[in-house]
Amino acid sequence: MLTNDYAVCIRATDYSETSQIVIFFTRQTGKVTVIARGSKRPRCPFGGPIEIFSCGKISFSDSSREKLAALIEFEPSAEIYDSAVLAGDLFVLNCCLFSVELVNLMTKDYDPHPGLFDALLEFLHNTGQKRTAETAKGGVLNQLVLFQLNLLRDIGLYPILEYCVNCKTPFSRQWREVYFSNSAKGLICKDCQGAFPDKIGLSQQAANFLADAKSLAVSKDQILRQVEDILIHYITDAIGRPPRMAKFILNK
Repeated sequence: MLTNDYAVCIRATDYSETSQIVIFFTRQTGKVTVIARGSKRPRCPFGGPIEIFSCGKISFSDSSREKLAALIEFEPSAEIYDSAVLAGDLFVLNCCLFSVELVNLMTKDYDPHPGLFDALLEFLHNTGQKRTAETAKGGVLNQLVLFQLNLLRDIGLYPILEYCVNCKTPFSRQWREVYFSNSAKGLICKDCQGAFPDKIGLSQQAANFLADAKSLAVSKDQILRQVEDILIHYITDAIGRPPRMAKFILNK
């Protein structure tokens, strides 16, 4: 069966001297792993080797989902990012690599998430553009945090951030102490924190950001790093191991 879709490459590895194994995240089909035969040949049908972050229209033949699909056509669209930005800013590149790694690790084959697909393309576009010194400060990390929250919401792992998971007391900026627990999958108040040995303390500003991230302006780098640390620990617990690129984000 021939399937047509719009896709972004989230991983590409060499299969032979002339071919690649490519993982695409598509808008309508979900994650698909294909073999791109001849993609490394001088005159290949895909315009050259397929690179990570490249996006465009694809056609693939999938006679059996137990085997690799075969890439038939790949028509790259205009770049969604400025390659000079990724080449010149290692942290931006690492954030983009981290985003596609998370999509690969946390979505299933042939499980479509069109909203997440749109969010990924928006993230790659927003972070891969030239920025002034003012907008660059904290902007990339802010976008990464928002993307991760979007991802968790879309796949059904969004943590509870509106109230204490244990006693259901609504979160308020008047809470004197705030905690986050992976086992509880959300916020814990001061009175309940003793029952959760895995709790991590949060600053009031970080808790405010988590509870209402989209309505807040770009936060200070220190706050964003604390939120990112919480999210990485939460994601690590959810998938059972640390994402490979996580250390490059935390060690910024």
